[in-house]
Amino acid sequence: MNSRRPPQRTCIACRQTNDKRTLIRLVRSPTGGVEVDLSGKMPGRGAYLCHSRSCWQTALKKNRLEHALGTELEAKNRQLLIDYGQDLSKGS
Repeated sequence: MNSRRPPQRTCIACRQTNDKRTLIRLVRSPTGGVEVDLSGKMPGRGAYLCHSRSCWQTALKKNRLEHALGTELEAKNRQLLIDYGQDLSKGS
């Protein structure tokens, strides 16, 4: 029997720890942009967010995502991430 615990990660917005698979990974690409990594296997520095609109809004408004990934978001990239967050089901 495999009794290993699943890997835990922390949402950069609400600071709640959860199973890695229940969070959405964002990764800094080599060009400096930020992409949503649904597979969780893309190379590069990653940060995790909950599936909640409020966490996405907090991460983007307070520049937590930029700080966590060590990059500066361009306006177009920021808007793509805002749109992705808006498409999530309403969260707390």
